[in-house]
Amino acid sequence: MNVVVILLDTLRKDHIGIYGNSWIKTPNLDALARESIIFEDAHPESFPTIPFRRSIHTGIRTFPFKDYHPCRGDMVQAYGWQPIPDSQNTIAEILRRNGYTTAFITDTYHYFKPSMNFHRGYHQWQLIRGQEADPYKTAPKIDPKLLERYIPQSGKCEHMMTILPQYLKNIANRQKEEAYFAPQVFSAAAKWIEENNHVEKFFLFIDSFDPHEPWDPPQKYRDLYHQPYTGREVITPNYSTSADYLTPEELRYMKALYAAEITMVDAWLGKFLEKMRELELLDKSLIILTSDHGHQLGEHNLIGKIPRGLYPELVDIPLFIRHPQGFKGGKRVSGFVYNHDIVPTILTFLGVEPPTPLDGEELWSLVDGEREARGYATSGFNGYVWTKDREWVYIANYSRSREYLYDLRKDPNQTQNIVEENRDIADIMFQRILQDASGELVDHREVMSKAAEEWYKMEGLL
Repeated sequence: MNVVVILLDTLRKDHIGIYGNSWIKTPNLDALARESIIFEDAHPESFPTIPFRRSIHTGIRTFPFKDYHPCRGDMVQAYGWQPIPDSQNTIAEILRRNGYTTAFITDTYHYFKPSMNFHRGYHQWQLIRGQEADPYKTAPKIDPKLLERYIPQSGKCEHMMTILPQYLKNIANRQKEEAYFAPQVFSAAAKWIEENNHVEKFFLFIDSFDPHEPWDPPQKYRDLYHQPYTGREVITPNYSTSADYLTPEELRYMKALYAAEITMVDAWLGKFLEKMRELELLDKSLIILTSDHGHQLGEHNLIGKIPRGLYPELVDIPLFIRHPQGFKGGKRVSGFVYNHDIVPTILTFLGVEPPTPLDGEELWSLVDGEREARGYATSGFNGYVWTKDREWVYIANYSRSREYLYDLRKDPNQTQNIVEENRDIADIMFQRILQDASGELVDHREVMSKAAEEWYKMEGLL
């Protein structure tokens, strides 16, 4: 039996039709979901890119973040942005030892920064270069007028000016849709399964960085969501301020670009799934699809992936599991689940024993109703923590100098912070975070470098 894991970066759950969206076209995601078990309460155990991926590759939690290297003075090394520890086995290593042909296809360049080694255990891996600030090309020189097209009228920031010049170099010679990143990823995956259809059993991990920003899909996708537009195309956000820096029209167009990017990803996912069907692999393969987080698009006056904004637009993620025999296809399962539950779910399905204990829980017994789901979920994003149960959501920084508490029964959109009136509830929620963190939260500001301090200020954490 084969296994395919598909990770789509920055895909908001509420932007998919099967989860209730009515205006964004996601026919292939919806079709896959109708054949799958649909999880209603899936959340990242930690944020953002690399912390999440550490746990989805290992089944072991990354939060709490205890592995900061203060001497490096580099925030990329903070809060879980380290390689997978040598002591932790990856799903690819485990399955390779059990006779699986393993492959990894991605355009998420963070995996391959120096010393990361996330390709451990794969017989074949392919990095498609050029996303975001990947130092892929040094030419051509970017015309300042072209760069200005992608900068908002106000709110220009260092993040934009780091990402955009490099990105524009990377895509300078792109012409056909096939040369965009998501099409390259899913085309490479389709080619791999076609070339390896002879193997007895395979494990394929597909990680598409889209629909992560920068959002610049082909025009035909943009036209689905916005009339002709001549203003500034803000394709990557300012992470250091409120949403007010965008004009209303700039924000509307940003939302349209994000929706268009999702539809492009959906279209090329569909081509890959059609190749699976053509090769008669769908009924021989377990398929799991999820995302690492969503994206704020003006909600709570935030745009981006802002750590203090741990609201549904960021924290709620899709999760589908398609059983080869169509087991419980279309069934919706409530109950808190995480990304690090995926590894034990795969291993249980295959009858493979992990070499060391895992933090995640297999999901088949939850689907069958043989056990109850977790009573609450917790997560961490840089210097902020989050926990949720059926009645309350709590967000705080480590020192609890900033706290937010919402009553989901009365305030499902989480707009009224009632932490001061409910100190007892806030204490209980924070203790749950400490319990999951084994009683320890490390505030790295005590040992941070000057560079780290500047980063904290930019993020609004100081």
